[in-house]
Amino acid sequence: MSEVKLLGMEPEKGRWVLVLAGLIINIALGAIYAYSIIQIPIRKLFETVYGLKPTATEMQLPFIVFLLLFALTMPLMGRYIEKHGPRKIAILGGIVVGIGWFAASFATSPISLVFLYGVIGGIGVGIAYNCPIVTSGRWFPDRRGLAVGLTVLGFGFSAAITGPLMDFLMAAYGVENSLRMLGVLYAAIIIVCALVLRFPPAGWTPKGWKPPESAAKAPTVDFMRNEMVKTKTFYGLWICYTIGTLAGLLAIGVSKPVGLEVAKNIGISEKEISAMLTALVIPFACCNGFGRPLFGWIVDRLKPMRAALISFTLIFLASMAMYLYPASLAVYTIVFAILWLNLGGWLAIAPASTAAFFGVKDYARNYGLVFTAYGAGAVIGNLLVGQAKDIFGAYIAAFPYVAVLAILGLILAATLLRPPVKKT
Repeated sequence: MSEVKLLGMEPEKGRWVLVLAGLIINIALGAIYAYSIIQIPIRKLFETVYGLKPTATEMQLPFIVFLLLFALTMPLMGRYIEKHGPRKIAILGGIVVGIGWFAASFATSPISLVFLYGVIGGIGVGIAYNCPIVTSGRWFPDRRGLAVGLTVLGFGFSAAITGPLMDFLMAAYGVENSLRMLGVLYAAIIIVCALVLRFPPAGWTPKGWKPPESAAKAPTVDFMRNEMVKTKTFYGLWICYTIGTLAGLLAIGVSKPVGLEVAKNIGISEKEISAMLTALVIPFACCNGFGRPLFGWIVDRLKPMRAALISFTLIFLASMAMYLYPASLAVYTIVFAILWLNLGGWLAIAPASTAAFFGVKDYARNYGLVFTAYGAGAVIGNLLVGQAKDIFGAYIAAFPYVAVLAILGLILAATLLRPPVKKT
């Protein structure tokens, strides 16, 4: 194995290039988290050019479907990544993602945007998402947490880069041309970075590294997927994951529209505040990215149940603050930073909890099923906020309901997030 070369370098050095490539791929894939920025000009296009009056719920549907198809497609791709390798699958995903963004430029209504953007783009992200993550994990048995954490950081941090880019393109070139440019750009980025992805040879390990003896010790009891679904712990984790991602994805989907509502309550016009609200996506995205290692550390130190209790407490306080102070930009900024942080947090809590409660023997299939809660959270959260806008006239009206769901999360976490007992 000493003769193995990676990109012309010693694999111990070359593997960091794979992490960088994976991070960049995830930045392109995570552009969906800037949907609240493109939603506003697309809605104006539907109103002014096509004479439509789309409801808030209708404008959330493309975002909902995108995330739902992502959540449903991703768990299905494991066998194909193993069979065909991460490079081919990532390239396929990049092409589909690019087509989704490009096709969105031809949408003439929210429903057509659902199919041209939500369905195609969501499937594309689901195809490509796991390729760089699995690759990083294979090349870093000695630093798997760090390597995978840096790789997925790109997805959470994406909106900080893609948000301002989208805002600039929309203002300079219009909605349709911008979506076409983004489609070509994202496809090119993913394909180019995917070209370096490859698995290490069977049995390869970094020079001088040996698996720690503790790894050979019997871990927690392993549950196969059919055994996992018979436990109360699974259902508690799935519902908690749904609530946690619901709050975060809801916030991501309407960050800018809610900011415009707050500004209107203060008496500030959209023209005056728009650039500032777009700029706020940068710190929000940083919170999303930082939430992953932060809550990963909390899970390691305090165990899954306490990490979940901390998250739901933050979500409850943030939701109530947003409802009680609808005319404060400072409160808006803090609240949305907390909600974006907690979305990143649950993307660390859930996989860590799955491994802690159900072992690692059938982890890929187990977490694939748990991850469907992400799609459920996307659907419920964004339907909730869209309906709040349509019925009560304000997105902010959704936040008391989120607070109630956070209380439900606290109860479920305290009672059900405990190691299950395997029946023999």
